[in-house]
Amino acid sequence: MNAVLLLALPVGLLIGLSLGALGAGGSILTVPALVYLLGQTPHQATTLSLVIVGAAALAGVAAHWRSGRVRLGPGLTFGLLGSVGSVVGSKASGLVDPDVLLLGFAGLMIAAAAAMLTRARKPRRGEDDDTGGGGGVATATRTQTGVARAVKIVAAASVVGALTGFFGVGGGFVVVPALVLALGYDTATAVGTSLVVIAINSAVALGTRLVGHAETMNWPLLGLFLVAAVAGVLLGNRVASRVPGHRLTTAFAVMLVAVALFIGMRSLPHLL
Repeated sequence: MNAVLLLALPVGLLIGLSLGALGAGGSILTVPALVYLLGQTPHQATTLSLVIVGAAALAGVAAHWRSGRVRLGPGLTFGLLGSVGSVVGSKASGLVDPDVLLLGFAGLMIAAAAAMLTRARKPRRGEDDDTGGGGGVATATRTQTGVARAVKIVAAASVVGALTGFFGVGGGFVVVPALVLALGYDTATAVGTSLVVIAINSAVALGTRLVGHAETMNWPLLGLFLVAAVAGVLLGNRVASRVPGHRLTTAFAVMLVAVALFIGMRSLPHLL
C-alpha cells in the first residue's frame, strides 16, 4: 500500500498537468491511471474519479468566474436537469462487468479524442470559425420554438449526466457543444459554464455511489492524488501559456487513442 500511495504523487501530478494545460479533457485519463497504475478496480476508479473531476471543476469555475465566462443560472439548471441521468448512470455502472465498463470507457476516450482533434483544427482556419460561429448559432437558436429548445436541453443534460455517473468523467467534450448548440453560447462561455454542470453531476453521482459504500473508498490514496493533481494544474497553466493550444490538444488526443487501444487489448480477451 505504501508503494501505491507514493506512486499516487507522480500520477496525480501528470493528471493535473494535463488538466491545467488543456483546461478540459485531462480528467479522462484518471480512470485508466487509477486502474492500471494504482491497482484500483474499475468501479473503485470511477468513484474516485468523480471526486477528482468534481474538485477540478470547482477550481475551474472560480477561475472562469473572475473572467466573466460563467453563466451560473443556466449552468445550475442544466446540471440539475442532468442529475437524474447521473443517478441512473451511477447505479447502472455497478451492475456492469468491469471489463465491459473498461471497454466502454475506451470507446469514450476515442470519441473524446475525435472531438478534441476537431476543435484543435479550428484555430488554423481562423478565429472567426470559433467566435463568429457562436453568434450564428445564437441567431439560429432564437428561431427555434421554445418546446424544441427545451427538449434539446433536457436530452443533452440527461446524456451528460448519465456519462458522468456511469464512467466517472466530466464529459466536457459533450457539455461544451451542447451549450453552444442549445443556448447559443460562444465557446469560452460554454467552457466556463460547463464546469458548473460537471461539478453538479459529479456531486450527485458521487453521493449515489457512496450511500452505504463510503468505507470502500481509499481515502489516503485520494488525498495524495488530489494534492499532486492541484500542483500539476498550476504547472499545467504555465505550460499552456508557452505552447500553442492546438499542439497540446492534438498530442493529448493521440495519447488518448493510444491508451484506449491499450485498454481494449487488455479487456477484450476477457470477454471472448
